[in-house]
Amino acid sequence: MQITDYELFAVPPRWLLLKLETDEGVVGWGEPIVQGRLETVRAAVTELVEGYLLGMDPLRTEYHWRKLYQSGYFRGGPILMSALAGIDHALWDIKGRHYGAPVHDLLGGHVRDRMMVYQWVGGDDPGDVAKSAKRDRERGYRAFKLNYPQEFRPLETPMAVDRAVDRIGALRDAIGRDAFLGIDFHGRVSKPMAPELVRRLEPYNLMFVDQPLSPEHGDGFESIATRTTIPISTGERHYSRYDFKRLLVEDAVSIIQPDVTHVGGISEMRRIVSMAEAFDVSVVPHCPLGPVAFAASLQVCFCSQNALVQEQDLELHDPESSQRLALLDDPAVFGFDDGYVDRPTGPGLGIEIDEESLRKQAQTQVNWNNPVWHHEDGSIAEW
Repeated sequence: MQITDYELFAVPPRWLLLKLETDEGVVGWGEPIVQGRLETVRAAVTELVEGYLLGMDPLRTEYHWRKLYQSGYFRGGPILMSALAGIDHALWDIKGRHYGAPVHDLLGGHVRDRMMVYQWVGGDDPGDVAKSAKRDRERGYRAFKLNYPQEFRPLETPMAVDRAVDRIGALRDAIGRDAFLGIDFHGRVSKPMAPELVRRLEPYNLMFVDQPLSPEHGDGFESIATRTTIPISTGERHYSRYDFKRLLVEDAVSIIQPDVTHVGGISEMRRIVSMAEAFDVSVVPHCPLGPVAFAASLQVCFCSQNALVQEQDLELHDPESSQRLALLDDPAVFGFDDGYVDRPTGPGLGIEIDEESLRKQAQTQVNWNNPVWHHEDGSIAEW
């Protein structure tokens, strides 16, 4: 079997999908994307596929991963690792379809029958956030995450800290104490402010505080972790096992959140998750993207003992009405119930793409960029 062709599809809201074709008619799908850098990643995928993969046997997944990563003198980083990730998804999809097995079977077999997923809660008004979370709790979700605070200055007033803490308190009241709640600082909080804000949040029994500092200041994670009872996490802006290594060795985090679209795909994410297990570190994969990325991430979760909860942004509670699941032949394929999704049993990634719908959506202009925030003095704020 040989790889003969490929196509890339940009679709709303900010996704890029890769289709790899073979001379035996077996097709694999991947999702290579850096949100806000779609065209840059498209160019990187094109270079890698045309320069290295066309005419190759797709079943040599490990060899291709090493070649695509290691043959470049300049390697790593969000663009190259995300391009590699989408290719790796598609190669594993082809491999699973060739052998008639889900990817998690090829990685050792499943260790669980269903996987808890969490719901992202957005909005600016604390009352609206609480209402949204309560509604999603009634829809069956049992775990939630909120990106907060918003524009937070390097030194903040007591009132600003109080406001941030009160908002989390309202959210906890809305979902109850029988649900998980994680907070993502999104790298918006400075080293002087992060320890105090984390300490003030301890009464709300959080599942984690994610990215308490930006990745540029990762050397400060250990200090925060030793001063709080809340599990500290990070990982969505780390791109390989080498980026995670120091965090694990220094015991700086209790949870990591690798993204299967940014860490080089299923192959590298599986290695990262296994490495974390040796340090008794749990995994909550980051995945605010499309159904291909979600399916790829699930394949790793189902064969990984230390995977805890999986992020999703697909409206799994109402698949028939979800525009984000409309790319699939069967929008209900993930089987959401009581806050969990069922183990995928189909070959490869376990999903089938509705190409007619995909090609229709790909005619839409996709030009998403993350917002640029400013503090009240006009300086740039972390988004």
